[in-house]
Amino acid sequence: MDDFQSLAAKFLIAMPGMQDPRFAHALVLMCEHTAGGAMGLIINKPVPALSVSEVLKPMGLGPDCGSLSHKPYFGGPVETGRGFVLHSPDYVATAGTHKIKDFAAMTTTPEILEDLSQNKGPEKALLALGYAGWGPGQIEDEILQNGWLTVDALPRIIFDMPDEKKWEAALGLLGITPQHLSGTSGRA
Repeated sequence: MDDFQSLAAKFLIAMPGMQDPRFAHALVLMCEHTAGGAMGLIINKPVPALSVSEVLKPMGLGPDCGSLSHKPYFGGPVETGRGFVLHSPDYVATAGTHKIKDFAAMTTTPEILEDLSQNKGPEKALLALGYAGWGPGQIEDEILQNGWLTVDALPRIIFDMPDEKKWEAALGLLGITPQHLSGTSGRA
């Protein structure tokens, strides 16, 4: 595929007409995208009935986990029992850290949680349960069907902004507001 363009390190912004309620108003950070498929984490949907300390307790880790957000996020509908720590690039585990770009990385090993509990982890971090995944060509088709908008990701939106403002802030990077969007799509 000669014209393949990776969406890694970009935001996927769910359009208002998104049919899958799990992705309604979702902001996804694309962590990896190749011709073989794509993987991302939803960064604006905290799991309301769960705290990070409840997730960490079975691992023998205490409620204080350094810079880790106190609420876990619904990272996506795939492997929801698996945790992914999205964090600032100032931390690299001995194994399992994937650099997304110069502003973010993702670690999937328990080592990062242990380091966070000992204040040896990254400066900024959030825990996502599950991930969003797409097969070859699937995300490209969803974009063509007006399911998603794309824009370069910014760390301030990922780590520093309140969850309820992230989706609209990402739209703002494109110079549009939610009022500019229609819940229906069409073809000219």
